[in-house]
Amino acid sequence: MSATRRDTVTCSVLSLFFLFLLALLPACPGAEEPVGGAETVRHELKVSLTPREQRLAVEDTVTLPEPPSSRPRFLLHKGLRPVSSTPGVRIIAEGEREGPVPLEAFSVLLPPRTRSFSIVYGGSIHHPVEAFGKEQARGFSQTPGIIGQEGTYLDGSSFWYPRFEEEMVTFTLQVSLPAGWDVVSQGERSFHERKGDATRVQWDSPEPQDEVFLIAAPFTGYSRRAGRITAMAFLRSPDRGLAERYLEATGQYVAMYEKLIGPYPYKKFALVENFWETGFGMPSFTLLGPKVIRLPFIITSSYPHEILHNWWGNGVFPDYRKGNWSEGLTAYLSDHLLKEQQGSGEEYRQTTLQKYADYVREGKDFPLTEFRSRHSSPSEAVGYGKSLMFFHMLRRGLGNAAFVAGLQDFYRTRLFTFASFDDLRRSFEKVSGKNLGREFRQWIERPGAPLLRVSNAAVRPGANEYLLTALLEQVQPGDAYLLSVPVVVTMEGREAAYHTEIVMDRKRVEVSLRLPARPIRLDIDPGFDLFRRLHRDEIPPALSQALGAERMLILLPASAGERMLSAYRELAKVLGNAGPDAVEIRLDNEVKQIPADRAVAVLGWENRFLKEAIAALSPYGVSRKKEGIQLGNTTVPPASRSLVMTARNPKNKDMAIALIASDSAEALPGLGRKLPHYHKYSYLVFEGNEPSNTMKGRWPVVDSPLTAFLPGKEQKERSSPTIGRGRRAPRHPLVALPSAFSAERMTETVRLLASAEMKGRGLGTPELDRAAEFIAAKFREAGLHPGGDGGYFQTWEDRGGNPEGTMTMRNVIGILPGEKRDGQSVVIGAHYDHLGLGWPDVREGNKGKIHPGADDNASGIAVLLELAQVLGKGTPPDRTIVFAAFTGEEAGRRGSRHYVSRLKQSPAEKCVAMINLDTVGRLGKNRLLVLGAGSAREWVHIFRGAGYVTGVEVESVSGELDASDNVSFEEAGIPAVQLFSGPHLDYHRPTDSPEKIDSGGLVKVASVAREAVEYLAGAQAFLTPAPAGGAVAVPDRDRHIPKGERKVGIGTVPDFSFTGKGCRLSGIVPGSPAEACGLREGDIIVRINATPVDSLKDLAVLLGTLSPGSRISITFLREGREMTVDAEVVAR
Repeated sequence: MSATRRDTVTCSVLSLFFLFLLALLPACPGAEEPVGGAETVRHELKVSLTPREQRLAVEDTVTLPEPPSSRPRFLLHKGLRPVSSTPGVRIIAEGEREGPVPLEAFSVLLPPRTRSFSIVYGGSIHHPVEAFGKEQARGFSQTPGIIGQEGTYLDGSSFWYPRFEEEMVTFTLQVSLPAGWDVVSQGERSFHERKGDATRVQWDSPEPQDEVFLIAAPFTGYSRRAGRITAMAFLRSPDRGLAERYLEATGQYVAMYEKLIGPYPYKKFALVENFWETGFGMPSFTLLGPKVIRLPFIITSSYPHEILHNWWGNGVFPDYRKGNWSEGLTAYLSDHLLKEQQGSGEEYRQTTLQKYADYVREGKDFPLTEFRSRHSSPSEAVGYGKSLMFFHMLRRGLGNAAFVAGLQDFYRTRLFTFASFDDLRRSFEKVSGKNLGREFRQWIERPGAPLLRVSNAAVRPGANEYLLTALLEQVQPGDAYLLSVPVVVTMEGREAAYHTEIVMDRKRVEVSLRLPARPIRLDIDPGFDLFRRLHRDEIPPALSQALGAERMLILLPASAGERMLSAYRELAKVLGNAGPDAVEIRLDNEVKQIPADRAVAVLGWENRFLKEAIAALSPYGVSRKKEGIQLGNTTVPPASRSLVMTARNPKNKDMAIALIASDSAEALPGLGRKLPHYHKYSYLVFEGNEPSNTMKGRWPVVDSPLTAFLPGKEQKERSSPTIGRGRRAPRHPLVALPSAFSAERMTETVRLLASAEMKGRGLGTPELDRAAEFIAAKFREAGLHPGGDGGYFQTWEDRGGNPEGTMTMRNVIGILPGEKRDGQSVVIGAHYDHLGLGWPDVREGNKGKIHPGADDNASGIAVLLELAQVLGKGTPPDRTIVFAAFTGEEAGRRGSRHYVSRLKQSPAEKCVAMINLDTVGRLGKNRLLVLGAGSAREWVHIFRGAGYVTGVEVESVSGELDASDNVSFEEAGIPAVQLFSGPHLDYHRPTDSPEKIDSGGLVKVASVAREAVEYLAGAQAFLTPAPAGGAVAVPDRDRHIPKGERKVGIGTVPDFSFTGKGCRLSGIVPGSPAEACGLREGDIIVRINATPVDSLKDLAVLLGTLSPGSRISITFLREGREMTVDAEVVAR
């Protein structure tokens, strides 16, 4: 989405401007070599803006670098009638000039030795915003200049100020404009006054610039200090919460890039909301459209891209005549870096290479020296994609330290000058001592990409080693590339893979590797570290293969109703404009068969080619059933849903076939707008008429031609593709993004609460009281107000324990008061009790042992306290946020049920939502599960947005689970969810210890929780509870209190994210009945004896009726086949 203004418009338009200037001004000094130390023209602009009349009046005091030897010449927008108020100075008209705006040329007659003079002019500039570009290339609208009541946009292409021959300017900009309006430009704001019916503002830019921006609108401004600079936000309607998120992100990203590259080159960075949809990055500010600015993922994707452009593009300027390097370098150090920080760098590079393979066909490739700006998907795939992959290869070749040193040298020596790829090369050569001429020439000056092939892989055993040989080839036309090819070998009995690099400077290289164990799998460039053309079978079918096709046939369902057919016809037009060179739209009854020579889009459930499309999708686990479309283990009912799925054309594997179907004509216009932004995905599910994306993914690659399987005896019994790749060494990003959350602080909390001294925090024990005192002290330290009975504790008495007796129970409640919504609260909670020495859920053989409860639930308390620290120091919320540490969760949710029963007596009795943190310490590479998402229809959207913003994979689970404290709120009709990092074999066992906690995962959970809580605390509307709630009423307490310790199990670990019928298994306990009878991960239990098991809850209820030693029959599904085994349940 994002680019510098210079890239999106200016480089293409201003290149024309400079041609006009050169033709007009043959004596232009320095025009042949616009690099390094260009002289600047000084403008002191005083502007009066009248948006209602679409007019401006300007007095510009111009100072030339030195007294000119000939008459200075400039261009100005037609109709502005410039004159000079400086004695002895005359402005002479020299005729009109053609350009993107109407232009007039002028010369200035100056007295001898004069270099400073004034120009006074005024008039109307109003060029309507017009759309351009293909939607698939994220096309947008633009204007070379507009003054209007919605807003004002003026830049260098507007020629709203005199443009002289020198390319660089410095300026001050004083603007007078109507009350309620404000103005933004480059540099630092030195004056700001709202008085009477006018606003007066001054911006100062002592830094050399190649154009002057004037952006004005009825803005509400926000600002805060961020280190050495001022972070600012200008919004068209007041939204402090949105502004604060951007201001905080500004500080984080500027700090990160200063550490990586060098000092930020300006005094401020501002987020500015435009009045049409844009994604422009200007020097010291970014101009984003009103919808774009509110997309949840922008703040962690396009926004850092815009900030980084102040170093590359708006700090060091690209010499466009020799190629635009700034977009690729910015994409690598923002888009790629952020994915790398999230552990998704490999996937990002694969998608980048896939885009090149799908869009850059013969005749559409070009060298990077010819890239100026993005204007299509092929130009983006080369100018952004190939360029960022070049920088990735350069980093791998030089090493992180030298790569960063080269970036810093380039920035330090070229700041505020024009620079080329050659200047980059010189900096990297200087710090590394290497000659990089060949690498730069082959990637920068040569079009195309290498195409690799591996063959003849063989293994020969030796005395104490194995010899692996293979033939590695470059099979692209033309000369060989100089490559350092990553080679990864998986060996029998070894968890870690062997990794090496093969230097390839010719087209055929014999690979010969001596290995300490038998190789069973060979992978060439499995991390997608080389820029190369991917083989078809390395790429999962994706929407980009249809939209990037040279020819496309779109088939409409003739049997659909008139309204639906009309909607599909409009969708077909949108798809046709989204990329394919030649598009044919036909009714399905006009075509006899699916053609083999083009991509095909099958539209509609009524389409007569639906069966062929489903058949093409069947290798990926797609089928059509009575209930809907089976997508792997998930059934997608068609009601209120739109589905998009891609596969290979069964008649030509090089072509794509896409199925696009919906049951709602109203959903299709929105679907058409959104699909080009999901080009990399194989399948998509949308809900509603907006429609909202609820599911997306890419099919697996199972037959890569750059993988050779070499199975040994142990592997021959299974198919070769099941031989997994060995573990590769982890990679670390170039720099880490500073987090608001402290992993160290949360880890220390877990260690303390799960220490031996705390003896498992059993109910009714002194150790649990110590934990409560610790939490209360932390709430006080965070600045939370007491929310209990006259203090932080909410206290009552109850019976329980082993032996049973009367216990004093204490919830710990802290409150962050809201400013605007009296009585409304959002609860963020976690339980702090555990099992102590085992009661009330001890496993066989563990009675009397300390159960530390590190994950369950010291981890949740650690995140709760960290959220209190961060939110407590932030901007006060609209709604009150209640931080609740509950007791007695392990003994029937006693603490949360008591809290709910007392809501009418709470300082914030109108609880609109609750988020429960329970067992969140083992995230690893898992998705963060949101259990109970069916309690309100908005949860899935809230947490999808939180996942976008944080980069954390989140999965919402709607099934009913009587799992944790959130259920107490659900029973009272309050929407509530549990954040859960997933099940494991240490649950409720003495082995749930602190050293197994994923500290980085705690940061991710805290980040997601914060986004959700802040959204709920600032939202204008309540959530919509599921239709099973009611008034605050607590069910019979006794039915939740454990009556005994003896329970049974079979040793299965459920998959909480499974939404189909049955209970899918994510693991098996070693030595358990489940292992003994042959159950394994991925099996789906559908029946116990004759009783159906439709969900995890069904299985739990059924097992609860059994006694140790009971014999049961277990029916399950494995790879679609129904199987039955017998087992004997045992005491847990």
